[in-house]
Amino acid sequence: MQQGLIHIYCGDGKGKTTACLGLSIRCAGHGNKVLFVQFLKSRLTGELKSLELLPNIEVLRGKETQKFTFQMTETEKREVLREHRLLFDKIKTKLEQEDVCLLVLDEVIGACNTGVFDEKQLLEFLKNKPQNLEVVLSGRNPSAALLDLADYVSEICKRKHPFDQGIPARVGIEK
Repeated sequence: MQQGLIHIYCGDGKGKTTACLGLSIRCAGHGNKVLFVQFLKSRLTGELKSLELLPNIEVLRGKETQKFTFQMTETEKREVLREHRLLFDKIKTKLEQEDVCLLVLDEVIGACNTGVFDEKQLLEFLKNKPQNLEVVLSGRNPSAALLDLADYVSEICKRKHPFDQGIPARVGIEK
């Protein structure tokens, strides 16, 4: 690609990560290198098992956490912030060393919103990203600054969800 663009998948509906995965598979299917990075997610899921089977997609994740951010102490949040900074340094190194076509930052918006990733660092990166790098961000409630930088913004709206009726996440569908 000569001109890499910035995508945001946001909203309160199910499917943001699924959209990220679909674009990743499409890109890899054309022989391109994809770096799929997950923030705030530490459970092993079916999609990660599937991505391991695809040679052009590399998955990076932060250190596993046992709590949601709203359950964490300030000390625990600072530790996750430190881990995410290290993860982002690793991402930048890979981008310098490898010919990555698509970078997916799954749930990075949520990480920014909860204070476990620095949005200023993300904005600076996006403003100075390699020209041919396509970048996808996902999560709820992107800031005005992120929305302004994006070329695509797709909002996924929840109209109805089984969780609201007490049905927990099911293996193979939600996890």
